[in-house]
Amino acid sequence: MAEPTNPTFDTRDPLQAAFWDERFTQRFMPWDKGGIPERLRHLVASHDAAADPTVTAPVALIPGCGSAYELDLMCEAGWDATAIDFSPAAVERARNVVKRWPQRIVQADFFTWQPQRPLDIIYERAFLCALPPDMWARVAERYAALLPRGGLLAGYFFLGTTPKGPPFGIERTQLEALLAPHFTLEADEAVKDSLPVFQGAERWQEWRRK
Repeated sequence: MAEPTNPTFDTRDPLQAAFWDERFTQRFMPWDKGGIPERLRHLVASHDAAADPTVTAPVALIPGCGSAYELDLMCEAGWDATAIDFSPAAVERARNVVKRWPQRIVQADFFTWQPQRPLDIIYERAFLCALPPDMWARVAERYAALLPRGGLLAGYFFLGTTPKGPPFGIERTQLEALLAPHFTLEADEAVKDSLPVFQGAERWQEWRRK
């Protein structure tokens, strides 16, 4: 269904679940790709436990999962993946989109949610940039707390300066200052299939927990 031409919103604070509920309910989702980005397909293929029984299935988290298209890909590859979002409307949409894995889609707050098993991978996709800059340090600290040594933070980061958000762009130096104390950057690549809202400013990065 097409996005509404003139959506109207009552909530302006992205730290409130109601902010996201309104946008999902009205289908105003410029961050929603409608599918799985290509670079993630490569990452999952390199850890495909369903195709190769010698591969250990990663335990993965998708924070701020939205429609959770990526969960389907991960679970098909045998991953022990969980998608979380604090917006009830987002969780409802995700369960309609990813119908085979409803138990893996959880309404939860990223800052208090606890995994049942130690995580191997956190997948970042329009989560950090959904939160205002004064929350970024908390996000980075939470990434570090959830991932043990050797764990991987991988995904898409929206770089640059934006006058307002979400999405809130982050300067490369800011991102490095947030993550470098806990992580080592192992991959940094241009993104060829960005959505218009992220076009020209998105990077695929992989950060290894120290």
